[in-house]
Amino acid sequence: MTAASASRVGWPDVAKGICIILVVLWHVVTKHAIDVAGAGPVTDAWAMLNAQLLPLRIPLFFLVSGMFAARAVLADDGNSWRRRAARLSLLYVVWVLIQTFVLALAPDFDTARATDGWELLAQLTISPTNLWYLLALAVYLAIGRLTRALPTAVVLSAAFVVAAVAGAGVIPDLGNLWQLVQNLFFFLVGLRLRAVVERFAKSVGVWRTLALAAVYVAALAVVAGLAIRLLPGVWPALALIAVAVGVSLSVLLDRRVGVIARPLRWIGQRTLPIYVLHMMPLALIDAGLDAAGGRTTPVLEAIGPIVLTAAVIVICLGVHALLMRCGLGVLFDPLQATDRVVPGGRR
Repeated sequence: MTAASASRVGWPDVAKGICIILVVLWHVVTKHAIDVAGAGPVTDAWAMLNAQLLPLRIPLFFLVSGMFAARAVLADDGNSWRRRAARLSLLYVVWVLIQTFVLALAPDFDTARATDGWELLAQLTISPTNLWYLLALAVYLAIGRLTRALPTAVVLSAAFVVAAVAGAGVIPDLGNLWQLVQNLFFFLVGLRLRAVVERFAKSVGVWRTLALAAVYVAALAVVAGLAIRLLPGVWPALALIAVAVGVSLSVLLDRRVGVIARPLRWIGQRTLPIYVLHMMPLALIDAGLDAAGGRTTPVLEAIGPIVLTAAVIVICLGVHALLMRCGLGVLFDPLQATDRVVPGGRR
């Protein structure tokens, strides 16, 4: 273990591990489980639980990504952020193309896939696919760099207004474009307020975490009871509470529950292959189960999403390991190709 890895704070990786598991679970439930013959109240409960976690998983993911990007974006040398943004943009293009061909093998699976050149062009630009997180990070890095000379209060206030507008549902329904717009705020919070987040993490305790969780549950109840989800400002405010809960829980797990934290940290350091790959094995599994027929049962409804989520993650990590062994690491870092052809190319 290097000195850098030994000194690395563990909770952000725990948070990333939680987030990527929740992302896969969300897709397992919404794109597979709800369409299985015989699905009933148990599956509905899974869908409702996943919906309550919407303000948590992606905003927390972007908060941590912003914290990790702070040094590169705010540094005087602009090469690091440009390289990161270029890598993410190329990753998006590469995996949209790969996914387009693979998903053609499961035409009935409920996710966006291009069927002609114009649709593909739209997905690569204004109508992001389920891989939108990669494109969003590239855009956010550029915005963070371009606004680095502006006061933090101005930048975050403007980003909050943007998130409030996007959260009100006024963005045109162009794939995941609305998500790209509304989550910029949380990336910038991580980028600009990293020290504040770190101080908050150090102050976390069990009772504070329980109190925050109670506030979040109460806020969810109020928003649902008053039907104010689309009121401007409600979504980012709700997500801020959820992110505070997510940070607190990640810190507590990292400090006190090593048996859970260790695998979460491990997964959190491998989110990229899981993210770019997971929709494809899920689609193929869904197609295979559909072809096999049969109906689900309450027991299968209860454990199925957990088992399938775990299986998809294991498959993704296995495929990643195989591709790396076959010398195809360039699929996960397209800039390797330029490094090989440019003498002394920076790695």
